[in-house]
Amino acid sequence: MTKFALEADHLSFDGISHGFFGRAGGVSPAPFDSLNVSVMQGDSAENVTQNLEIIAKELNVEPTRFGLLKQVHSIDVVNFDGDADWTNRPVADGIVSNVPGTAIGIQTADCGPVLFCDPDNKVIGACHAGWKGAVGGIVHRTLDAMEELGANRHKIHAVLGPCIHPENYEVGDEFKQTVLKDWPELEGHFPYPPGAVKPHFDLPGTIMHQLESAHLHTAAHLDICTYANNEAYFSHRKATHMSTKTGRQLSAIAIL
Repeated sequence: MTKFALEADHLSFDGISHGFFGRAGGVSPAPFDSLNVSVMQGDSAENVTQNLEIIAKELNVEPTRFGLLKQVHSIDVVNFDGDADWTNRPVADGIVSNVPGTAIGIQTADCGPVLFCDPDNKVIGACHAGWKGAVGGIVHRTLDAMEELGANRHKIHAVLGPCIHPENYEVGDEFKQTVLKDWPELEGHFPYPPGAVKPHFDLPGTIMHQLESAHLHTAAHLDICTYANNEAYFSHRKATHMSTKTGRQLSAIAIL
């Protein structure tokens, strides 16, 4: 059990550790307080490194065995071999591993973090699903990569962590038209909450639709909105509305 993170029952197995980490438990000062894992907005590399080491300890892995990505809203997935280099990260938005003693993680601040595991075959995965990745297929690409490492899709458990919910994700008509041009099946994921003039986007609904259509053993959602729970989680959109900066939280999973 980690001290600073939410854990999901669906990912709690012998030999697997995981956590959906939030803002608490780190060393970074405001506005990055305190478990920030990104230097993109101005936090120091020293703070971020110390925070990542805190998370590695919580997961019971060595920092040198903790695989992280340079995320770019792609649908690319990499296989982590257990040799981590935080200063030269692979460019991708999904990561998988079957190497004991390793952890993999995804940073977010409104986008959807998804953690996966096949506890029988000891294969883990994680992906960063912003709107581009969610509609483009990052979920299925990550599952394919897990299967290449020996996972059985029907034994995979997946959990979507904290992300922005549709009531706080106004996107407008141009965004909606852009998405529906290539993915018309997502028409139902553009709700108009009470009082809304412009369409909103249901990011968690889109991700869950992909997870549920993949015939996994389990597809679950923590059902936590980062924007509405900004004291506990970093939210890029909330920070933008407040004219301030924000950090990034990490969702991570390990094979022990």
